[in-house]
Amino acid sequence: MARDKAKEAEVARRVVALGEIVVRAAAAGEDPTFKIPIRALSNSRWNPKRSIIELGDATQERSLFDLGMAKKFMQSCLVASGVRDLLKEQKTTSIRDLFYMVKHTIPGTDENSFDEQEESDAVIEDLEVTVNSLREELHLFAENRGALVGEITIRDRGDIIDGRRMGSGGWSIPSIVEPEVIEFVKCTAKYILLVEKGAVWNRFNEDKYWEREKCILVHGQGQPPRGVRRLLSRMTSELRLPLYVLVDNDPWGYYIYSVVKQGSINLAYESLRMAVPSARFVGLSAFDPEKYRLPKDVQIRLDPKDVSRAKEIMAYPWFKGRRGWPREIKKMLDNGFKLEIEALSRKGISFITEEYLPRKLKEKDWLE
Repeated sequence: MARDKAKEAEVARRVVALGEIVVRAAAAGEDPTFKIPIRALSNSRWNPKRSIIELGDATQERSLFDLGMAKKFMQSCLVASGVRDLLKEQKTTSIRDLFYMVKHTIPGTDENSFDEQEESDAVIEDLEVTVNSLREELHLFAENRGALVGEITIRDRGDIIDGRRMGSGGWSIPSIVEPEVIEFVKCTAKYILLVEKGAVWNRFNEDKYWEREKCILVHGQGQPPRGVRRLLSRMTSELRLPLYVLVDNDPWGYYIYSVVKQGSINLAYESLRMAVPSARFVGLSAFDPEKYRLPKDVQIRLDPKDVSRAKEIMAYPWFKGRRGWPREIKKMLDNGFKLEIEALSRKGISFITEEYLPRKLKEKDWLE
């Protein structure tokens, strides 16, 4: 599918406008300054009607003459300049490659423009919200993370990908999965199953769970990256498929589910595009050890960080106001232990695919 040239021209105009702010200020002998939306919990708000986290209106100024902001200002200009070149030349590159493009030692000093990629990644996200354009629209992509197999056929930049013939590794999910890149050709799946861990996903794939249950099996290597979350959002909305999430029974597993369902605080500006408000949590649940009679030697004691994180999550309005979730988190705290998905293997290597999940779905034993 062709790119939207009018949209690309508008994105390029917004990026160039940032440079013009600097040029005008320099010509007038003033401090170059631009406003950047604040990406933090303090500027995030819960929209109960949409069931997503949204970015607020608060901004912060980033200026050159403020010594505390001078380096960040320079970094912002370098990243914006690199993006402008990509848009002008109609090229795309990885966020890793952009980091190396803008990294250099500042002449006359021993200091680098960037030391770690985390710095440039954060500036890219700042640029996204400042010019109100997504990373993909800035011609940037991340390395592939996550995989998919199952009852779906996809067209990836013109190539047909049959999800039923992906072997043991699955189709590697790219960073950019917009309609002009990824098209859904055919789908016979009843639902999507997102599994937190690649090793557990391999068990489902090896057991051909997706074939037996007629579903799409996805993993995102822990917290799913943006490409995986965007693809899940598209599949649930465009193919009208329910999404079930299987994660560890710990605060971090709960948080992964939260990010998939409501969006993340740091990327609240992308929630409408990536969140799946209808996502269902199928486990592991704090009530599963008793229900499925799991042996005690699979339990992992909650440490102080786990307890603190669980209490933070319990206070989130999107957890606090949902039926069943306060009870779920309280049960984990009362248990005093957490469980990894692999704990189910103690009941049998294929217990999770043959008994645990089929029973969960049959009994509708999930949280929303």
